[in-house]
Amino acid sequence: MKFDIGTKEKPIVWKTPPLSSEFTMHPDTTKDGKEILVCTVGKTVLHYDYRCLSDLHMMLKEHGDWMELGSTDEQKQVKEGTVEG
Repeated sequence: MKFDIGTKEKPIVWKTPPLSSEFTMHPDTTKDGKEILVCTVGKTVLHYDYRCLSDLHMMLKEHGDWMELGSTDEQKQVKEGTVEG
């Protein structure tokens, strides 16, 4: 399943849950051919396995298409039953 999430040249721009910062996302491919999702927050670049989007889509369908996103700080326990959890 492919998702419309921009390109390397024109990534999609998102806002963090508290709407205090922006970040961008776009798909890319690693040297070994693995599809990844590139998330850039300021100078920080994070790589995620592209299949996380399909996994999330399936999880939302199983849950009834609505789940709380969650936005826990890195040092805290995440809330169960959220996408983040």
